[in-house]
Amino acid sequence: MMLCFTSDYTTGAHPRVLEALQAINLRETAGYGMDEDCRAAAAHVRDLCAAPQAQVHFLVGGTQANLVLITAALRPHEAAVCAETGHINVHETGSIEAAGHKVLGVPAPDGKLTREGIEIVLAAHADEHMVKPALVYISNTTEVGTVYTDAEIEAISACCRENALALYVDGARLGSAIAAGGASLKTLARCADAFTIGGTKNGALFGEAMVLTNPALMRDFRYIMKQRGAMLAKGWLLGAQFAALLQDGLYFDLAAHANTMANRLALGMKDRGYGFLYPPVSNQIFPIMRDGAAQRLMQHVQFQRAQPLGDGESVWRFVTSWSTKEADVDALIDFLEPVN
Repeated sequence: MMLCFTSDYTTGAHPRVLEALQAINLRETAGYGMDEDCRAAAAHVRDLCAAPQAQVHFLVGGTQANLVLITAALRPHEAAVCAETGHINVHETGSIEAAGHKVLGVPAPDGKLTREGIEIVLAAHADEHMVKPALVYISNTTEVGTVYTDAEIEAISACCRENALALYVDGARLGSAIAAGGASLKTLARCADAFTIGGTKNGALFGEAMVLTNPALMRDFRYIMKQRGAMLAKGWLLGAQFAALLQDGLYFDLAAHANTMANRLALGMKDRGYGFLYPPVSNQIFPIMRDGAAQRLMQHVQFQRAQPLGDGESVWRFVTSWSTKEADVDALIDFLEPVN
């Protein structure tokens, strides 16, 4: 059987999630996220974030969550600012543009926006003849596996507030970011106007928890969810999963395991002479490999090319998950050809 390191959603759900769904499967339940499981999960999220006034909504996937939030936050002439590698700029099929909002990508060699990058965009869009930057989008972890710290989130938040920009954090891999020493839930609740806590890539069958801390975004948010096809009739499927994941810290334990497996893999690669385009810190790692060696490795392992470098080399992407086994990591390392 092929070893799989292509992403962190290639297996199903943690057994406790499936047990939770089975336990309530035949229960008569209110629809559209108004059930007791969604209420319980939302209350738990508010407690973890120390944000009692926050709204918490459950959506099916990350692209859907990003589209709904940005639609809710922006007026027709306004735009979102993100790193050039940002998910909304690269991997969401122009969903934000299709909804009528431009995405302004900023060069960010390590995948992370800075105050300086944001201010360059603001200076370049100074009047009504251009779209108006109104929201900053960042991902934690980023699309290249790097992580924003508390201090970095605080700095971006300060820049946003000084310039009347909303700050939205895509947390599709937030568990991995927190486990790697990234910004805490309490920092996000204090500094961001909205953020997601990703379940799809950390033990759930599917689902993202959207946390709104800015009252301006709360107005009619469920209307926008419904209009954009983001209101699941059987909303309890989402609430029950998050209730199970958040119980006894399971969510954070699963993310820590994924990071541990990635670190084990990175150390094995380093021992065999491989370098990395970005420092391995989370559950996504990006080694530099000869294309021929990578093709031979693909006879045994599933992974993806991230970026060609020329001269027969590329950057390759390996992703570990809550379900990655030590034995699979070690088997992958054994298949690696040493770098001469």
